[in-house]
Amino acid sequence: MMALIEPGDEVIIPAPYWLSYPEMVKLMGGEPVILPTDARTNYKVTAEQLRQAITSKTKLFVLNSPSNPTGMVYSPAEVKALAEVIVEKDILVVSDEIYEKIIYDDIQHLSIGAVSSDVLNNTIISSGFAKAYSMTGWRIGYLAAPVELINTTAKIQSHSTSNVCTFAQYGAVAALESSQDCVEKMRQAFAKRRQVIYDLLNAIPGITCSKPEGAFYMFVNISKISSSSLEFCNALLAEQNVAVIPGIAFGADDHIRISYATDLATIEKGMARLDKFVRSRS
Repeated sequence: MMALIEPGDEVIIPAPYWLSYPEMVKLMGGEPVILPTDARTNYKVTAEQLRQAITSKTKLFVLNSPSNPTGMVYSPAEVKALAEVIVEKDILVVSDEIYEKIIYDDIQHLSIGAVSSDVLNNTIISSGFAKAYSMTGWRIGYLAAPVELINTTAKIQSHSTSNVCTFAQYGAVAALESSQDCVEKMRQAFAKRRQVIYDLLNAIPGITCSKPEGAFYMFVNISKISSSSLEFCNALLAEQNVAVIPGIAFGADDHIRISYATDLATIEKGMARLDKFVRSRS
């Protein structure tokens, strides 16, 4: 954003979104253009929605698949349709693909930069090692983009964080070059937890949630229980000692986000407490 966005530039962001995206744009004096989605569209924007949102001020489109917070994944056909619009309108796309290895069932991840050589020239890939390789505390990631943009971002980064510590860099090399069996083992564990928490949540009256296709979050609709996700989360924490994230942070105040990146016993205990909490308000 620091390398690209000038005051007045518009950046298109589908909602629900990772909470930092709009703030990054605002920090640079840009204008976030939020495209709302909901469960009826699996929390995904269409190519036509994107086309209609683009103006002469549009600089960038933010794509996050698999998504945090919704866990939804854009299909190859949907990615290709979005790529056509990006090429047609000649805008840039930044694709946040940090969860690309954590997908379920027969879902297929397609990076938008791989669609065609034309869209590749307009693509910025943002990813890292935190999720698939459990390297969250090491803070190591990477960017792939046209050379001119990389040169500029490298200058900015060299005067901010300087570089990643040596052991984290060697860890990242090992993660890429070693067997991926550990990643698959973790993905299978997440898949089992996903099914358990999905079944438990949908047995609670008054709340609904879609089954995520990737990442490790449940995005739960609480609109029948509360009009404020922050009040809901504060009360749940105070009364049942269960911590979830208010959806208002992601642009969806009628939802909460629950992580299932924990053990099954903790998931089952937490869902039992959530059930008790919700029933007390029904």
